[in-house]
Amino acid sequence: MPHAQCPMPIEYDVVIIGGSLTARYAALVAKQLHAKVALVEPKLNYGFYYHQAISEIGNLAQHLRESVGLSIPGSQWETPEKSPISVVLPEAMLYAQGVASNIEAQHSITNLAALGVDVICDNGQFQSSPHLAFAIGDASAGLSQRLLRSRNYLLAIGSRPSIPEIDGLLATGYLTLSNIWQFLLYGRGKYSPNSPTPTPPKNWVILGGLPQSIEIAQTLARLGCNVTLVVKGSQILPSIDPEIAKLLQAQLEIDGVRIITQAQVTQVRRIEDKKWIQAGDKAIETDEILVATGQQANVEGLNLAAVNVKWYQRHLVVNNKLQTTNPRIYACGDVIGGYDFINVAKYEVRTALNNALFLPISRVNYRCLPLAIFSQPRLARVGLTEKKAKQQYHYQEILVLRQYFKAVAAAQIHNKTTGICKLILFRNGEILGAEIFGTDAGELINIIALAMSQNLKIQQLENFSPIYPSFTEIIEQSVQEWHKQKLNSDLARQEFIESFFHFRRDWNI
Repeated sequence: MPHAQCPMPIEYDVVIIGGSLTARYAALVAKQLHAKVALVEPKLNYGFYYHQAISEIGNLAQHLRESVGLSIPGSQWETPEKSPISVVLPEAMLYAQGVASNIEAQHSITNLAALGVDVICDNGQFQSSPHLAFAIGDASAGLSQRLLRSRNYLLAIGSRPSIPEIDGLLATGYLTLSNIWQFLLYGRGKYSPNSPTPTPPKNWVILGGLPQSIEIAQTLARLGCNVTLVVKGSQILPSIDPEIAKLLQAQLEIDGVRIITQAQVTQVRRIEDKKWIQAGDKAIETDEILVATGQQANVEGLNLAAVNVKWYQRHLVVNNKLQTTNPRIYACGDVIGGYDFINVAKYEVRTALNNALFLPISRVNYRCLPLAIFSQPRLARVGLTEKKAKQQYHYQEILVLRQYFKAVAAAQIHNKTTGICKLILFRNGEILGAEIFGTDAGELINIIALAMSQNLKIQQLENFSPIYPSFTEIIEQSVQEWHKQKLNSDLARQEFIESFFHFRRDWNI
């Protein structure tokens, strides 16, 4: 009688399918949890760190322009040889290369391997028969495959630009968020890493209202480029408060970004050495086009259908435990949709690994997770906007506190008076959300997010005495405003009650 075939033993506690910084972070966290980990990584994109570094250089370039008169039309400084983009960009790209190299060193596969992570730099795909496994190598090419068997799997494969179907776009050529920094560094295949940084095009059209497209538009404008930003909606970021969106749009326009809203791009053409875009009723001439309309998950070639993992439109379908439709396969990061925010991806990594390595009981709750757009000044938010809070609850239950940066001493000292802090509360002081546009908005929103995560009411921040002068003073001012509004609200309510009883008494009701 033949022996029953023994199933192949499980090698790992978790296999992480990566190609993103999120995946490397997941491998590090899993190892810290004493798990046996394999990381499959076909490639990695460090564009995020180039983006952050260049954004900071763009801010410095703006200070340069203001200091030496480059922002004055017809200035003697504004020459091709001395324009900000030709002077600052080479230094900016060298700085960005250094940042990316440092990040690479901190998150290198060498360090992960030294910690005990089994790092596999190759492509692979899932297979369901005879057992769930991840197969490394291409069997169709006659190569032997290695099967990785694990208790659970984590997809942190990242995303790539989603390109809209626009007549003539493919033939005309374009850049995306994944290759713009390489283009700025080396040009379009005309330069080697040892060559000088090329001077990029002067005129740009950016399609799409993603946070990254707004950041890039402002950066290029501050480096001296002519930038037009084209978005479909009525405002540049549909998810943020309209009042703050107008402030951000005004700042972009001050920096030189031309913004066209409610415009559908219908065609793109190349005429001689220029590109032309038809956006609504406007024809725009440009040197280069950046497409930043959205992202889609890198799911091709993973054979997800065979293991019952479903995706919808551009992203994987997950539940609140971050399980895909196959409960042994988890997913996190921008592969499950939403904007590409590193802190959100790290939170999802920790939740997914707790479920994959221990009991699957942890659920994601994004209520207290802060988000930031790295414009200048910054835009940051957490929780509900005013509109969503009034849709979810009765509007009379909601208090909205507005504090402007011009009332903050530090803002006056540093000449950073543009900005607003908007807190959304219940009348009892419970914080529902906040949006801040201004200097140090990212640091300020972290304080509010921490208070929300600890269920602190705004009156419990009354004894919060920030260093003076500092931008944190705006939170102290918000507490004072809450007391004022609460008092006025209570007085109004008391007057209503008294008038109601007077009415009943006078009419003998």
